[in-house]
Amino acid sequence: MRFTTTLAPRHWLGCILLTLAWVASAPRPATAADPVARPNIVLLTADDMAWFSVGAFVGVTDPADSITPNLDRLAAEGMRFDRAYVNVAVCQASRSVMMTGLYSHRNGAEGFHHILPEVTPLTAILREAGYMNAILGKHDHLTPIERFCWDRIHERGTPKSDPADLGHGRNPERYYQHARSFIEETKAAGRPFFMMANSHDPHRPFYKGVGDGHTVNAARPSRVYTADEITVPGFLPDLPDVRRELAEYTSSARRADDSLGAVLRAIEDAGVADNTLIMFLSDNGISAPFAKTTCYLNGTRTPWIVRWPGRLAPGGIDATHFISAIDFMPTVLDVLGIEPPAGLDGNTFLPLLAGQPQNGRDFVYTQYHETSLGGRIPARTVMNAQYGYIWNIWHGTRLYNGEPMHGRTYPAMKEAADAGNEAVAARIRMLTERAREEFYDIANDPDCLNNLIDDPRYQQQINDFRHRLEQWMIQTEDPALEAFRRRDDAQFIAEFMKEQNRRSLEKPTPRNKRRAD
Repeated sequence: MRFTTTLAPRHWLGCILLTLAWVASAPRPATAADPVARPNIVLLTADDMAWFSVGAFVGVTDPADSITPNLDRLAAEGMRFDRAYVNVAVCQASRSVMMTGLYSHRNGAEGFHHILPEVTPLTAILREAGYMNAILGKHDHLTPIERFCWDRIHERGTPKSDPADLGHGRNPERYYQHARSFIEETKAAGRPFFMMANSHDPHRPFYKGVGDGHTVNAARPSRVYTADEITVPGFLPDLPDVRRELAEYTSSARRADDSLGAVLRAIEDAGVADNTLIMFLSDNGISAPFAKTTCYLNGTRTPWIVRWPGRLAPGGIDATHFISAIDFMPTVLDVLGIEPPAGLDGNTFLPLLAGQPQNGRDFVYTQYHETSLGGRIPARTVMNAQYGYIWNIWHGTRLYNGEPMHGRTYPAMKEAADAGNEAVAARIRMLTERAREEFYDIANDPDCLNNLIDDPRYQQQINDFRHRLEQWMIQTEDPALEAFRRRDDAQFIAEFMKEQNRRSLEKPTPRNKRRAD
């Protein structure tokens, strides 16, 4: 990917046409405030960072003991949400939900696909409201690119590309330089800005030390971890190669914190911190079995932080309300007093930032459609603070295959299973085959190890969750609704999956071929 400083003319044309269409059909902003007086908006994201990697979310108080001292400081200066989720645990689909306020089956980007022509992204609305938009990294995960109205794009580059790029999305100093340059440009123009700064860490390839080809133009993490420093999460087996890979992941997570900390430093040095609302979250969980590209809690739970000087008291914690990526766009528009497009699936959580309770935040709905390797593995989930219900539509029609099976962890599990470790072999079967339905007491089993779907003690709760999921599917016009109602009909499900795979291949996609990303 080449380094780009400004938007190409064809991108401008697409953005102008989209903006004119939205202006013609949408209500005018709810306030007549001068755009210059509105706060700047910054969205920071990490790529494949587990919620439990952020020290503030696991009770780490000493910065020396934390993987993420910069994000911990951001949380201390603002507010963290302990029940925050993304709605789909893979990068492009997750980010498309954030930027459209629509679930994947409604915005078109179910996998690595374009959003639908009739969908208006947040950045197009912000452009019409006077904002300048910039993206640092991952711009090719919001497509078609011209629809997103970027004024400035800086991409990761390749190991041998222009030295002015983002160092494969892994060089904090480059993030500082480009963030600072864009902010100074907006100051000179007298316009507020939206900046989406996306670290490519800790996505694979994980940091492996000197000699790794992906470290060219990248930076060494400010701290490098070893296998003996790692605590293996409960959803993975404690095997030597699992520890080794988790150490490499953790070093990459530290470098993500370095890069996002550099963006925070650029905001401070440019003198705009006091008028800038910042949100941070990860696009999905760690790239490991039973996390990324699944509907398990460790795939969809995200470490969400908000800082808004003068409006949000430091040190705030919301441990009660569920928020999810679907709520990002309507919340930003509410902050700015801009009427959202009709029909958004998300809802503003601005009242929560003011410390007020908000009804309707007891449950969260997540989904999955397909991986970058091709082939559909659709699923739907509903969770609350106590339980989680998962419906695996694809069960019985294929085997799971996803990017988290790359690297060291899955091969280590396979080797242990082949050597006679029945506990690991059972986990592999669960990963690759799944069950038609799963039900977990996630308050006591957050790693989702004990499927209670056939336990007679939980049948009333299970039926309640099935009903909730069906009502959500009706409300959001989910095309899988009839399949859910006929989930016990193997022949119907097989035909449904054939149709899903056919439609997926026909969807517009920014990729010429499938690849892990």
